[in-house]
Amino acid sequence: MSIGHRERVLAADKRYLWHPYTAMERYINETNPLVVERAEGSRLFDVDGRSYIDGNAQWWTALLGHNHPRLTQALREQTLLLCHTSLAGVTHEAAALFAEELVQVAPQGLSKVFLSDNGSTAVEAAIKLCAQYWAQNGAPERTRFVSLKGAFHGETLGVSALGGMSEFRAPFEPLLFCCTHLASPADGLEHALSELERELDEHGARTAAIVLEPLVQGASGMRIYAPEYLLRARELADACGALLVLDEVFTGYGRTGRMWAADHGPIVPDVLCSAKGLSGGLLPFAATLTTERLFEGFWGSDARAFFYGHTFAGNPLGARVAREVLAVYRDESILEHASVKAKRLQDGFLRLAELENVRNVRGLGMIAALDLAGGPGYLERSGWRVYNEALRRGAYVRPLGQVVYLTPPLNISDADLDELLDIVYESVAAVAAD
Repeated sequence: MSIGHRERVLAADKRYLWHPYTAMERYINETNPLVVERAEGSRLFDVDGRSYIDGNAQWWTALLGHNHPRLTQALREQTLLLCHTSLAGVTHEAAALFAEELVQVAPQGLSKVFLSDNGSTAVEAAIKLCAQYWAQNGAPERTRFVSLKGAFHGETLGVSALGGMSEFRAPFEPLLFCCTHLASPADGLEHALSELERELDEHGARTAAIVLEPLVQGASGMRIYAPEYLLRARELADACGALLVLDEVFTGYGRTGRMWAADHGPIVPDVLCSAKGLSGGLLPFAATLTTERLFEGFWGSDARAFFYGHTFAGNPLGARVAREVLAVYRDESILEHASVKAKRLQDGFLRLAELENVRNVRGLGMIAALDLAGGPGYLERSGWRVYNEALRRGAYVRPLGQVVYLTPPLNISDADLDELLDIVYESVAAVAAD
């Protein structure tokens, strides 16, 4: 691409586009953004032809890398058959067979699949499902929801109430339904368990559901906690009759080293939410899985139907690609190969611990993170200095405030992973030397 073409794109971008999670005044006046033209495997390519290793799998979606040939072929084939139909009272092969195959790899006991179009709506469906279930099955007093401090569950107004990050909640606080945010086990297991026990002892009979990001609180800084919390949450939910919802939008599909973070317990939630890697990063697509018990709570008169849905829920293109994702996982032994790469990733981050500006190196599966010295918080700018250094060296490593982390594709090549780790080391070291 010519320089003139790049400037034409940037001119239109800065004149018309409003970017997510972006301080637009800084962006327009100071930022010279990466202009991506195409992507393949673990790499992004800009309009000038330079490649960048994608260290974040583009907001954690491209678990099989970009433009996996089997996924793009499945998408092409589906476009020739059926691009869209609603799922209201009709069905189609891609959605029906995807639901069957997803249940086969889900925690045993989850047997029904509700389809939507992104992670936020998958969790929104979950909380509405729980609320309506109790309202029409003899426990309308169960309206309380419990989540964790530092939680992030999506962008819709409903799930914003579950979120425990003040940066994202504050503008909308007056509009949100009440949700109790308990101490995170990432800040201390025993204290968090004590808070959960007290909460359910006092309010368990009025609690609709406990909603958790299992093992890793992603957006609040890759905060990792022990499976013991999940096990105890399952026990306490059963004891008081509340439902347990696991938001596996980020942690599912092998990111933590097993197909589901729930498998580390192991536990079976009443509801499990999945998106992102579900469709290999190709299309907006999501699923909310639940049990026969909850499903049967919507049987009966027409007034007991689950009144929720989206125009593109169960879209044939997304469903067909999502089926192919599961086939690739089977045929290419993605989880088995990722377990070897995970050790390489964790070892690479342990090397970073020797740098003077690095704190709290941590990891789980194909997630590795560190804190930079200085103030914490999503709005802290220190991580962006590392981002700029890494981009200059050929890697895309979008930070979370002072948290520098890697969540590369599960099938990233060893050569690309080693290069990525070297770039992150050099970039963190360069920031320390400033």
